[in-house]
Amino acid sequence: MSEIIRTECVVKTFGSKHGNIVTAVGGISITVERGSFTVLRGKSGSGKTTLINLIGALDKPDKGKIWVCGEEITEMPQAQCEKLRRTRIGFIFQSVALFGDMTALENVEFAMRVAGISYKERLERAKECLDMVGMTGRIKHIPQELSGGEQQRVAIARAIAHKPALILADEPTAQLDTKMGLQIIKLLLMLTKDEGITVVMSSHDPEIADVAHKLYTLKDGELSDEL
Repeated sequence: MSEIIRTECVVKTFGSKHGNIVTAVGGISITVERGSFTVLRGKSGSGKTTLINLIGALDKPDKGKIWVCGEEITEMPQAQCEKLRRTRIGFIFQSVALFGDMTALENVEFAMRVAGISYKERLERAKECLDMVGMTGRIKHIPQELSGGEQQRVAIARAIAHKPALILADEPTAQLDTKMGLQIIKLLLMLTKDEGITVVMSSHDPEIADVAHKLYTLKDGELSDEL
């Protein structure tokens, strides 16, 4: 396998409300192989979300370099970053952020409109993705009629609809019970195996190490050897 992500001594700081400089990510270097399920594990405040945002070109590092899908994104213009996110990256967040007045099918179909795909193609692809995540029987339901796990499945279908090479999942199981969280993890693992999609997932769950192809533990913005 070849690498799809590489970070080199990446640093990201923020100013606190007290005027102090807080280092969210302090010189992290990692690599992620194509088609792998890589986990960033750590407690709240360890830097997981900041690192995912940097990899996803949602934010820029203060120092260091980042390569994603063969492109160096550190100094990439905003317009190119947006194109990269639209075409190569799918995002899954802790808060599923589905449109409450749209059905599951409409939520997934709507996500493809910005890519300029025809309505017929969007509809077919939305149904295909919902079937892939086991939601065929619930495509006409709106979010409030779905369980938390079902909503997250719709969010995953939405994330893969434009056929990304990479999925960045930030604590996607945090608000789910253990059983439902395990189902979501199995689903993400299935996508790496069957679809060849690379998944990078952040989690504070210590048991996630058992299923990850590669595990990075973060503590106070740095890589840690702790298990």
